[in-house]
Amino acid sequence: MRVLHFYRTAFPDSMGGVEQVIHHLAKGAVGLGIEADVLSLTPAQVPRTIEIDGYQAHRARLDIQIASTGFSTSAFLRFAQLARKADVIHYHFPWPFMDVVHFATGVSKPTVVTYHSDIIRQKNLLKIYRPLKWKFLGDVSRIVATSPNYLATSDVLARYKHKVSVIPIGLDKSTYPKPLPERMKYWRERLSPKFYLFVGVLRYYKGLHILIEAAKGADYPIVIVGAGPIEEELKAQVAQLGLRNIHFLGHLPDEDKVALLTLCFGVLFPSHLRSEAFGISLLEGAMYGKPMISSEIGTGTTFINIGGETGLVVPPSDPQALQCAMRHLWERPELAAELGHKAEERYWQLFTADRMVRSYVELYHELSAGWRGG
Repeated sequence: MRVLHFYRTAFPDSMGGVEQVIHHLAKGAVGLGIEADVLSLTPAQVPRTIEIDGYQAHRARLDIQIASTGFSTSAFLRFAQLARKADVIHYHFPWPFMDVVHFATGVSKPTVVTYHSDIIRQKNLLKIYRPLKWKFLGDVSRIVATSPNYLATSDVLARYKHKVSVIPIGLDKSTYPKPLPERMKYWRERLSPKFYLFVGVLRYYKGLHILIEAAKGADYPIVIVGAGPIEEELKAQVAQLGLRNIHFLGHLPDEDKVALLTLCFGVLFPSHLRSEAFGISLLEGAMYGKPMISSEIGTGTTFINIGGETGLVVPPSDPQALQCAMRHLWERPELAAELGHKAEERYWQLFTADRMVRSYVELYHELSAGWRGG
């Protein structure tokens, strides 16, 4: 069996949450006897096709990008060529250009869409795109939601509930580097022996301005790892409030990120908008056995972090509630350790990459058999 993944960006050109999922799926499926192709767009002058961990990564040239949507004239032909060889087409939503390619090339193969997120921010463009979106989602064979929480709260998914499956995103802990003793020593000496940690791209929906507000009047050290479009704005907020307990470390190599995940007291994830559809950095905290504090926004974050079981869950956009949750764990280290232990148990039970890959491979076979039967 051969599966073609299609998304606007992919590893190794980019390694965000969706790209990480595609990489794990393609690599893992190869280990189960599935041939995998990944087609994405790139503005760079790079080889058209390379092999990565047993699968083929193909690139079409990015011609223009409008409102985070990439367009490519060459993608139509590349997609059509790869689709002819595939048994199953695996799309990753949202990406409006993908819908256009799907219909323009007349796909007549079983199709699955991983529904990573509703479209939240582009309200005006969504009005134009909506008819195409309904038609595309109506045409595909199966839709996959990444958590039961997202399925329950998405108006779009509710419309197609009859063909939605739930397969949680999974991570492979064995692919994460083990920090050398000297790196662990470096971070122990540089930071306080007990600190909270946030890891992620510094974007508008991450709720970091709420976290900074919650840090007023508290003395627990908070370490922020990552860079992004609102970094300077957040640093200005910290300076204006005169806070000394928030430490921006910028983007760090994976070895350092793992060192900090290992050393931290707990993981903070204050995302306050549905743009945060799952929370891979939150899941990394669970994978490393850390208690978590997150907000209830009706998405996968509250599927990863169960309030009172693996951490604490607070209302979104509520600095006071967030501060109280931080204080509650900080003053109760035995409770924090117990929650972290249960978080790691939940990771191994529900969120491994192996479990995710096997669930998708079963779905591929089911769709392919049903298609032949039809």
